[in-house]
Amino acid sequence: MKPYERFLNYVAFPTMSDEKSETVPSTEKQVVLSLAIAAELMSMGLADVELDDKGYLYATLPANTDKKCPTIGLVAHVDTSDACADAPIAAKIVAYEGGDICLNEQKGIYMTVADYPSLQNYVGQHLIVTDGTTLLGADDKAGVAAIVSAVERLLESDAPHGKVRICFTPDEEIGRGADHFDVEKFGADYAYTVDGGPLGELEYENFNAASAVVNFAGVSIHPGSAKDKMKNAQLMAMEFNALLPADQIPAKTEGYEGFFHLCDMQGDCENATLVYIIRDHDRALFEEKKQVIAAAAAKINEKWGEGSCMLTVKDSYYNMKEIIDDHMYTIERAKTAMLELGIQPVVTPIRGGTDGARLSFMGLPCPNLCTGGENFHSRFEFLSIESLDRVVDIVERILVNAVKE
Repeated sequence: MKPYERFLNYVAFPTMSDEKSETVPSTEKQVVLSLAIAAELMSMGLADVELDDKGYLYATLPANTDKKCPTIGLVAHVDTSDACADAPIAAKIVAYEGGDICLNEQKGIYMTVADYPSLQNYVGQHLIVTDGTTLLGADDKAGVAAIVSAVERLLESDAPHGKVRICFTPDEEIGRGADHFDVEKFGADYAYTVDGGPLGELEYENFNAASAVVNFAGVSIHPGSAKDKMKNAQLMAMEFNALLPADQIPAKTEGYEGFFHLCDMQGDCENATLVYIIRDHDRALFEEKKQVIAAAAAKINEKWGEGSCMLTVKDSYYNMKEIIDDHMYTIERAKTAMLELGIQPVVTPIRGGTDGARLSFMGLPCPNLCTGGENFHSRFEFLSIESLDRVVDIVERILVNAVKE
């Protein structure tokens, strides 16, 4: 099976995770896809195929050489973001010749070069897109497809390779992908997540991350007799947001610049809630951002009375660079594989996070490889078939080269 065919099979399964769910995994539909992948892995002849009760799918490609070499892990996640609809996904292949792409003629939905100038990098390639009403799921079903395809190649070839451990995780998109990952059982010396973007991306720096939930307690009263009595929780929330730096938001930052991102807002006069994520690559600046949001909460309480604003901040993950700096061989080996294949490595910071960030702090050094996709978490997400093929090449080459180390 060709990698893109495998990918199209996977995206036919809706697998959105649910941050509000208290189950593990957060949605049963993730398990449906993992069961299908488990059956595929068993039919290919992989060993130790196990889907545990938390939704983690483990498998082993046994070594076919007696030479001592490291056990390498490969990790990807099966869930998709809740940023937009995940079904029904109407994927199609476009032979891209340049210009804007009509995703949905009936609804007048176009992916334009003006909005997405990186499209110009894909002239002459074949792009998998949606009809503009759902995300595609390349994040991270492209990673799953690349790993399975690379392992399939090794099973069919005579290329010597060491032991390879695989894990496909649930709930990465809601920050729980490593919650129940059994590092000891996984047994890899180091690993790679395949969860990045355009071909050549290689990442070992990610945001330090926290979530912030801000609850506002107001007092409702008939507006006709509200003078000096009403405390509108929604207006408090608006004041609170205005106290945060207006230029430190995702739409105005790039590279290593951090931000406050307002993800959700709900409320009425009596009660209101704002939900933020806080991000920064620099740990000191990250801590400063948490102090800024705490100061904003204190300011609201000072004005409206103690208890008017209740802030809860929870750290999510930290910058894996703190760990990978001591394991830079993982980066050099990935670079070598890419260069041998004629692919220019692009070492870039992740403006987000991966399972690999938390796994690195759990004792498993785990930088991130590209998938060949772009515009993740969006109705304009796409995947280059040619790039996906090269990602398979990269993964295969890393595994084969491990025997030569």
